[in-house]
Amino acid sequence: MFERFAADARETVVGAQEVARSRGDDAIDAAHLLLSLAGQDGSTGATALAAVGVTTDDLERHVDSASRHDTLDGPALAALGIDLDEIRARTDAAFGPGALDRAGDDDRRRGRRNRRSHIPFTPEAKKALELSLREAIHVGSRSIDSGHVLLAVARLDGTTAHRVLVGALAGAGSDVPQLRTALTDQHRTAS
Repeated sequence: MFERFAADARETVVGAQEVARSRGDDAIDAAHLLLSLAGQDGSTGATALAAVGVTTDDLERHVDSASRHDTLDGPALAALGIDLDEIRARTDAAFGPGALDRAGDDDRRRGRRNRRSHIPFTPEAKKALELSLREAIHVGSRSIDSGHVLLAVARLDGTTAHRVLVGALAGAGSDVPQLRTALTDQHRTAS
């Protein structure tokens, strides 16, 4: 499938590894793909994001916020009788505001991989790449570009990457259908 990737989609995949490394993550997920494609000036995906008012900084803020919230699953803890809000309040009172989140960040830094080692793709990232092929086929494209990867992330309901994208779009006063329209316009212009 990788042979069908256009240059910007290949750059998205390669760049996702660099994004994961720079963030100290042990695996590449769809959010890394999203951040990578957003940072490629002039690519189909980045241009469409800009057209709907979403910047790389917006996405990074949403990824940072999502990773803080995804670390501790409040509803799962509540099912066990643990009140996460109460624990946060007590931790903040004892160690200062945001202490619980900072502790999670320290744990993540300790688990950093060797800078040169291969970082594996999560099943979520692999699914995003598979869906990007389906998006390209759906619109009759012979190659997969970063816009198709972006549309794939938009289809990954329930994932961090999807929540990040939807949140950034909402923050910019936009939504997935408007993003899809911007990408359609990009593909039409490129043809």
